[in-house]
Amino acid sequence: MTASILDRNREAAYARDLVRAFGGALLFSVPLLMTMEMWSFGFTVEPVRLAVFILTALPLLLGLALYAGFSRLQGLKPALLDAFVALAVGAITAAALLALLAVLEPGAAPRQPVGQVALQSVGGAMGALLARRQLSAGRPEDDGDEDDARYAGELFLMVAGALFLALNIAPTEETVLIAYRMGPWRAVGLVLVSLALMHAVVYLAGFAGQEEQGHPVAAFFHYTLPGYALVLLTSLYVLWIFGRIDGMHASEIADAMVVLSFPGALGAAAARLLV
Repeated sequence: MTASILDRNREAAYARDLVRAFGGALLFSVPLLMTMEMWSFGFTVEPVRLAVFILTALPLLLGLALYAGFSRLQGLKPALLDAFVALAVGAITAAALLALLAVLEPGAAPRQPVGQVALQSVGGAMGALLARRQLSAGRPEDDGDEDDARYAGELFLMVAGALFLALNIAPTEETVLIAYRMGPWRAVGLVLVSLALMHAVVYLAGFAGQEEQGHPVAAFFHYTLPGYALVLLTSLYVLWIFGRIDGMHASEIADAMVVLSFPGALGAAAARLLV
């Protein structure tokens, strides 16, 4: 009898977590789901890039599941299950909302809706995995394992935070337009502003890098600089996925990376707040 009650309680708890995961997927993916560029990229992006995007997202989702999975189960196997369930939740959420918004065309070739849903599913999956922390009404028992992250974990969370914001901006034309209009001196200024804002959040606000409180120089070299380097690489990766740097010269690519890294740096610095 007791075992049966415990099983029912676990099932009920997992059902609540799953509902919350759908809520998180919707909350995090609505900006992308209602962005016209993402609709078109869904069926124009090269299949190889789409496959790379999904495959590289899997270790990211696994890491988020280990730190802040939507269920309360701990360990590698539950995290793997959470990661794949979250990806399914993201895909279902994207398919349902895109269909409701009349974005999915009934008579289109299969590649078009599959590409649109697949491209949108990663953002929804991230939202699903972060739902327990973001939608838990501040209950202490719902705190994620990210509070126990060491240095490598801190850097990983920075990448996750940068990717979250970069995904919302990279598909738009504005990134390339701003990079084209800026010029070298403004690009340098944007790098300095990004580093300053990132360091202010890292050092003063007590998110990633809080272990270096009282040592601003150490925090800058230990967290801010490596974190910004990872943000730049994340920006390059996202720009490549969406084909935004195709045919560009090296200087133009660098400018686009700097532009996208501005919001990415804020997301990376506030990673503990986001996840």
